[in-house]
Amino acid sequence: MIMNKLLPLFLSPRLRNVSKLTGRSCLKRYVATSHSVDSDEFREIEDFGMYSVILPEEPFVWGVSHITRRPVPNHILRPKYAVRHDHSMSSDTDHQEQYDGDGRIGLGSIEEKRVRAAATLAKNVRQYAGSLVQPGVTTNSIDAAIHNFIIAHEAYPSPLLYKGFPRSCCTSVNNVVSHGIPDDRPLQDGDIINIDVTVYLNGYHGDTSATFLVGDVDEPGRDLVQMTNAAIEAGIDACGPGRPFNAIGRAIYEIIRNTRHSVCPAFAGHGIGTVFHRPPWIYHSLNEEPGVMLPGHCFTIEPSLVQGSDPSVWIFPDGWTASTENCARSAQAEHMILITETGVDILTQ
Repeated sequence: MIMNKLLPLFLSPRLRNVSKLTGRSCLKRYVATSHSVDSDEFREIEDFGMYSVILPEEPFVWGVSHITRRPVPNHILRPKYAVRHDHSMSSDTDHQEQYDGDGRIGLGSIEEKRVRAAATLAKNVRQYAGSLVQPGVTTNSIDAAIHNFIIAHEAYPSPLLYKGFPRSCCTSVNNVVSHGIPDDRPLQDGDIINIDVTVYLNGYHGDTSATFLVGDVDEPGRDLVQMTNAAIEAGIDACGPGRPFNAIGRAIYEIIRNTRHSVCPAFAGHGIGTVFHRPPWIYHSLNEEPGVMLPGHCFTIEPSLVQGSDPSVWIFPDGWTASTENCARSAQAEHMILITETGVDILTQ
């Protein structure tokens, strides 16, 4: 999943004074003495647990042009955006994906066979990625292993060069909600990490993600991941031919509304197939999005849950990494869904 609009590139004023902190305990000591944080908000932050906060390194480096892209063999079939991508082109001027029709694929056709194959490979990549997660491993090394795994299966890593994205997967740690760029920070005991993988195989994309526990994660972190998995299951249960798309957001709302978590509305699921992102757009909070699911609709459900009641995000200077404003942790899960004549198939399960 890639967010199509960028949020303002600024550090939350509250965080400017703590931009060099790495520990949640340090952040808690700061907010305890800060006049900009009221008592109710501090009590909520107290419940978030103990973990390392991810913030951009200083001095800030703007954009991603300094990151070396991993090579892909010439014989691997690439999506159009990767073929035409100019390295001097920014994400603001990159071409938009073109699509037409309602996004439905023909059930029983070669289209269905290929989209299922792409989804199966994506599932296998996600499972392989999870096996790499352990303290001391860098997200950059995870990205390298995922990249090699994908091209070894004659596929292209879809995130690479999509609107200029410089890596082959997204790795979002702790307070990073989405689009984290793999780097050389070693994973630490107690981290949580979402790994979002997409493959392009025989002209079709397969997209999935999961949040993994790194070593001994505290109870609030485990609860967040467990609730995120419950939320996506509730969203999937709301699917079927003739059902409204907005029932997905309603189902997720109902399962989390009495918890200490909230849904980040900045990120949506999407139709998928020959195009990476296209309608139908799938919103994970209460919404009035029109339309009903019909046989052949193929789309992702991918809720991002955050601790507490404030799901606001801001974007790092790299132009991609989205963090919660208050440094609360986030977790995400993602599956590809195919609506059939009689129900729903989870293609990446």
